[in-house]
Amino acid sequence: MTTIIVDKECKCFKESDFENNQSFQSKDEALLRAKYMVDYMNNEFCHKHNFALSEVDDTLLITVSMNEVKPKSGCCGGGHCS
Repeated sequence: MTTIIVDKECKCFKESDFENNQSFQSKDEALLRAKYMVDYMNNEFCHKHNFALSEVDDTLLITVSMNEVKPKSGCCGGGHCS
């Protein structure tokens, strides 16, 4: 049996239809589901976090980290900075 665990449940995850600690009889089925989840969360959630997948024994771990915030250029976009 293979289990998918999300290490931290952010607000977007809690509001989604995804479930934490899902178990699957087939490792292939679990891997397909975990890859789908990571791809969906990275592309459809609010982009404050980055999601990555790793494998430890019979556990597929989805880790959550903060995305780096890019500093603003200082330009307000009014056209007078150039």
